[in-house]
Amino acid sequence: MKYMMMMNTPGGGPFQIGQWAPKDIHAHIAFMKGFAERLTASGELVAAEGLAGPDQARLVRAGKNGQPITDGVFPESKEFLAGYWIVDVSGPERAYELAAEASAAPGPGGEPLNMAIEVRQVMCAPPPDPL
Repeated sequence: MKYMMMMNTPGGGPFQIGQWAPKDIHAHIAFMKGFAERLTASGELVAAEGLAGPDQARLVRAGKNGQPITDGVFPESKEFLAGYWIVDVSGPERAYELAAEASAAPGPGGEPLNMAIEVRQVMCAPPPDPL
């Protein structure tokens, strides 16, 4: 079963990691690289990416003429999606275990961040017709 694990971080402008001490940034990045390497080695990683900050985000919708209409920037959001992993695991419990591991990534002073990681199953087909 595939699950998407989405890393949500506090808002308040561009990535707060930019305000950390260099050694803390390096430790955090090393943790994330090691996490991705372990998922790759176990065969559970489908995809993973970090995302640009909300200061670069735009909401896009089609206008009446079909042309894109953009809205944004929204740098003062309460929290934002910083990155994601798509994993292929045996079931939700394993996805929750992996999300908890990612949540504990080190932050300033090496303390676990305990970030919110949203876990949602990737649907392989539309839901069954209730009729």
